[in-house]
Amino acid sequence: MAVSSSSTAATLALIADDMQEVDKVIAARLASSVPLVGQVASYIISAGGKRLRPALLLLTAGALGYCDTQRFNLAAVVEFIHTATLLHDDVVDESTLRRGRPTANENFGNPASVLVGDFLYSRAFQMMVDTGSMRVMQVLADATNVIAEGEVQQLINTHDATLTEAGYLHVIRSKTAKLFEASARLAAILAGSPPHLEQACAEYGQALGTAFQVIDDVLDYDGDAAEMGKNLGDDLREGKVTLPLIIAMQRGTPEQRALLQDVIQTGAADRLADVVAIIRQTGALQATRSAAAAQAQLALNAAAQLPDNSYTKGLLQLAAQLLDRRT
Repeated sequence: MAVSSSSTAATLALIADDMQEVDKVIAARLASSVPLVGQVASYIISAGGKRLRPALLLLTAGALGYCDTQRFNLAAVVEFIHTATLLHDDVVDESTLRRGRPTANENFGNPASVLVGDFLYSRAFQMMVDTGSMRVMQVLADATNVIAEGEVQQLINTHDATLTEAGYLHVIRSKTAKLFEASARLAAILAGSPPHLEQACAEYGQALGTAFQVIDDVLDYDGDAAEMGKNLGDDLREGKVTLPLIIAMQRGTPEQRALLQDVIQTGAADRLADVVAIIRQTGALQATRSAAAAQAQLALNAAAQLPDNSYTKGLLQLAAQLLDRRT
């Protein structure tokens, strides 16, 4: 199945009407008798973003021929879970900028961000019940638990200059890729797909989510802060050891490794220029992009098993065009 040169925007246009329905569900389910809940939740959700997780669920549902309105409910659920993780992440990371504007914790304070994140998690679980499917609830409950474990493991790994590539991949497959995987799997469950198709959808989601996060970690050292809407070097400041750093540590001279180790352990973001120079000199950025390309190819292989239609072509385009991501 050939991948066209259409943009990601064209792919998302396939589900533009569906996403409007998802937005209606989100607006309705954000309702609360406590005004601050709606204010904080609406603030971060209205910031936009790529909405890749609900889009993935909707595209996969389309590829499998599932048209029931329950897809809108579950697309809103995965967006609520994702938004809850963002609220909590920004508090843990002490972030001040997301999607080009102040984070919710910067605007409303840490307590409000944490508690509204809890509201979104609990509201998502209320919405899961609407499906009447224990299988759906199991997938989402397991995914939410794995994401939480990934968050804790990332916290443990903070400022650890000995972190390996395997340890890094374990965290991002838990913290990021798991919700991508669940989103695609949920569409297959809703569609009543046979086990081999459900597995293909899950593999696609995991590989796409992994590639997405690996590229995101590249952009922290090779992106444009204005276009990305966040501060470059945030990972370094927060002590997050990502693949560009791990590869640079492996390939660098003893002097370069000593500098990187010191910066990782201290979170000295004022030495970002030195770190970027070493990452470039060791070829770590290109090596990291190659790792993302390998994951994108796994996603392409999995999507090729789905029925041949415009939605499946959209899934293929998402994976192929991820490698051109610059923001």
